[in-house]
Amino acid sequence: MKRIVIIGGVAAGPKIAAKLLRTDCDCQIDLYTDENLISYSACGLPYFIEGLIEDSNRLIVRRPEQFEEQGAHIHLSKRCIKIMPDEHKILILDVNTKDIQEVEYDKLAICTGARPIVPSIKNIDLKNIFTVRTIDDGIKIREKMRQSKKAVIVGGGYIGIEMLEALYLNGLEVNLIEMNQHILPIFDPEISDLIEKEILRMSQGKVKITTNDAVVSFLGEKEVEKVVTAKGQIIDADLVIVAVGVTPNTEIAKEAGIELGVSNAIRVNNRMQTSAADIYAAGDCIENFHLVSRNYAWIPLGSSANKEGRCAAINIAGGYDAFPGVLGSAVTRYDGFTMSLTGLTETEAKKYGFDAISSTMTKKDKAGYMPEAENITIKLVVDRRMRKILG
Repeated sequence: MKRIVIIGGVAAGPKIAAKLLRTDCDCQIDLYTDENLISYSACGLPYFIEGLIEDSNRLIVRRPEQFEEQGAHIHLSKRCIKIMPDEHKILILDVNTKDIQEVEYDKLAICTGARPIVPSIKNIDLKNIFTVRTIDDGIKIREKMRQSKKAVIVGGGYIGIEMLEALYLNGLEVNLIEMNQHILPIFDPEISDLIEKEILRMSQGKVKITTNDAVVSFLGEKEVEKVVTAKGQIIDADLVIVAVGVTPNTEIAKEAGIELGVSNAIRVNNRMQTSAADIYAAGDCIENFHLVSRNYAWIPLGSSANKEGRCAAINIAGGYDAFPGVLGSAVTRYDGFTMSLTGLTETEAKKYGFDAISSTMTKKDKAGYMPEAENITIKLVVDRRMRKILG
């Protein structure tokens, strides 16, 4: 019987385990995760914090005992600290007892995901300064939020905007600090500006957005009380959300000699195979092939992680499946105001050498006489020579 070992939970790892259990693979499945949960929706955390989802248990997709009942072996609070490809072994640390055990595998799947970047800001270890990654994070943030009046968000990407919505809808005064010239820098500048103006218009003075500035220190005794920026702002805060981005958890893969690609994410082929024999990878720790740019990119999204996990499982089980790549599609919202993209922005298209031109139009999303009609703005990016839609 083959032994399949999976490192990591949340999306890709549990997807591999679930798909393997549905195949006729004669194998033993062992999944190791350093958390106390295995399969949950991290994307739903801002909506749990907001209160739209009242019970955190609704974010749990499958519990360990459900996998165990089907025949998979789930090992909680166990962290892989070393991969030995030549020996087909890994070292596992018990995060509670600190015991280390050696585990053999026939096939290994690395699904270690990504973690929030914690910048080196003075006093960042004060209480009530949070990142948003686990359900435990969400529970702590919601509890503190309901005792607070003022908050600061460091970072204006997707998580920053989603947390801005959650805090604003709970009645807090919120300052968002973004070091780039625009919030949501994944969009083209004029679209980011449009989004910022709409958020401020909707927020009725309870939200302040500062760009081209950075947080340099936090002030307080044991708990954060004030936030200091590079341009001299001193902002009162009962809690702080740090959302400056994420980085892939690929240190053990790198130490094992497994090839990395862009952004230090693991390079895989379209069957989710790494450069090491019998080792696969999926989820937020791997790079993606972008179907429009025809280049590799690192675009960590839960939807992709699930597709990659399924692909990896089929190939691990001896079948054949290929994951062609991604379009970079993403969507978020702010109090009913939706912002989304797919493909390449005009900025990205020009960077990749396309002869990019664009057109932006604002129209009603349905017949203008309908009482619920709202504006929708669409920017279309195309290649002038190839007459091809880029984004």
